[in-house]
Amino acid sequence: MADGSLSEAHLEQYTRDVGQRLAEIRSRIALAGGEPDVVTVVAVTKTFGLDAVIAAYRAGIVDIGENYADELVAKATALDQTLPGHRVRWHFLGEIQRNKIHRLSGFVRLYEGLDRFEEGEAIARRVPGAAVLVEVDTTGIPGRAGVEIARVPELVRRLGDLDLRVEGLMTVAPPGGGESAVGAFRSVTTLRAELGLRVASMGMSEDLEFAVAEGSTMIRVGRALFGPRP
Repeated sequence: MADGSLSEAHLEQYTRDVGQRLAEIRSRIALAGGEPDVVTVVAVTKTFGLDAVIAAYRAGIVDIGENYADELVAKATALDQTLPGHRVRWHFLGEIQRNKIHRLSGFVRLYEGLDRFEEGEAIARRVPGAAVLVEVDTTGIPGRAGVEIARVPELVRRLGDLDLRVEGLMTVAPPGGGESAVGAFRSVTTLRAELGLRVASMGMSEDLEFAVAEGSTMIRVGRALFGPRP
């Protein structure tokens, strides 16, 4: 038993299922021209339970992503109790709300959705030296998160003046995939190289091939690992 509510038999089967899907994802990465051992797979467990986190970890994934602060804190707390000494690295993928940073700060290793200087200031005050990615809006759709490409260099420069580690860029491609996704991913990897950054977090379950082909170093997958969301 992993804890009082998760049976070991269930976890063993779930881990086998996730492991098989992870192998398929790594095959997709290789077929797209990427190196499976180099491209980081972030398991996005949004709306899935703690069993998904444990299954992914047992299958060999140490990078786990969550979109909602309360959900991340709850799962991270439960995981610490269930698997003390684990090596999970939590990624926060959602909108950064300054009033939630104090709750996230004890768990998050990488903030992927930073798109405003004020958010960076709040993180730097609470978590000096925190690792962050700047989210780039490659869609132009009103209301979408991210900073427009033309403003990214200035934001990266200003964040670099804070006590933060700007490790790279993150984006979500326009809906529909195809050439629009290719163009979005290409623009982000070009900008990443120009800025001398290490990480390009781009590509999800439905478009990871396009992202990997354009130089993604980190993909974020949920359904491809766990099936349809509850």
